Amino acid sequence: MKTTSIPNPELVRQKAALIASYTDQKSEQKAAYELDELRELARTLDCEVVDSDMVRLRTTHPDTFLGSGSVSSWKERIVSSGATVVVFNDDLSPRQQHNLEQAWDLQVLDRTEIILAIFAQRARSAEGRIQVEMAQLEHLLPRLAGGWSHLERQRGGIGLRGGAGETQIEVDRRLIRHKISKLKTKLRALERQRSTQRAARQSVPLPTCALVGYTNAGKSTLLNHLTQADVLADNLLFATLDPTSRLFHTKSGRRMILTDTVGFIQHLPAELVDAFSSTLEEVASASMLAIVVDASHPQAAAQLNTVLQTLADMDCTQPAILVLTKIDLVEELLRHEIVSELSSMVNSDPIVVSAVSGEGIPNLRAALEAMAQAAFPGTGGDHRAPVAPVAPAAQPGGPGLAPAI
Repeated sequence: MKTTSIPNPELVRQKAALIASYTDQKSEQKAAYELDELRELARTLDCEVVDSDMVRLRTTHPDTFLGSGSVSSWKERIVSSGATVVVFNDDLSPRQQHNLEQAWDLQVLDRTEIILAIFAQRARSAEGRIQVEMAQLEHLLPRLAGGWSHLERQRGGIGLRGGAGETQIEVDRRLIRHKISKLKTKLRALERQRSTQRAARQSVPLPTCALVGYTNAGKSTLLNHLTQADVLADNLLFATLDPTSRLFHTKSGRRMILTDTVGFIQHLPAELVDAFSSTLEEVASASMLAIVVDASHPQAAAQLNTVLQTLADMDCTQPAILVLTKIDLVEELLRHEIVSELSSMVNSDPIVVSAVSGEGIPNLRAALEAMAQAAFPGTGGDHRAPVAPVAPAAQPGGPGLAPAI
């Protein structure tokens, strides 16, 4: 029987069975979308999805999440499909995860662990690697008991306060907490370096614009197109983790800094939100935002809502523009409907672009320059009237959306 463990890049090329749960018709539609997203997360790890399905639950079982009938039927499906790992879209408790691994005799992961595995695989900077390792260790702590329970049963007995397994758990927990403490010390030193670099940039009167949006919305592609950068831009979730800043020259000669940031995703694990707080500061400290949305995605509105909610949670109130990317992939007859729906969420006309065809790029350049002029009116270039921010309809506490040029 395999013991519970956190995922790592060794998940690559495994055969995965995916499970998403729902409770009613409304949540069924949401579960279907999330199951599609889970497939993309698995694909990012180069896993082969051999089976996937949704399961309706009246209530979750405290021991196995699924009911006994579903556990039995999935056992048959796992054997039939040849799956080597089962991935749940839902968060599992350590006990549920451990019991399912016993029942199915293979590794069982949840959505959080898949995202952690992707981050571990793709983090490149020293700060990013430390943040990921901290998140993995925090996630591992409550899951140690299942791996040592067999030792406790073998060595524990009458008159003993605790078995050998329990002692080993405490040893491991102490080692992990010590490791987390050391990583936090290293991270604070790197955060001071990043803070110093950020202060140096802010001492120069250059406006900064953070490209923010859902993962795989096309932020890195836009940065490459606008600044001739060579940031990895792949059709995968979380292709970019570490923030990248490049100098952008406007048509009038004004200079500004564009920063590509880590993509958002719904149900982002709390461990990663905390661990990446320093990286997310790049968003909070920017003088303006370009909110990037993949217009061709069937759940574009839901993704925009996630981004707006995340920005509101971060207390981001900077001037912002809404940029709809990949418009070349949208059928002509659907364009007006999609643009209208997304613009109604922010009370502002979006800028529609395609990095492939170049459509809308001049409008985006002009909008960025207008926002820069409004934020730093005395730093060169032409002196058009500042753009008045408009509060988004979906998130009144979020960024102010400027009208498209």
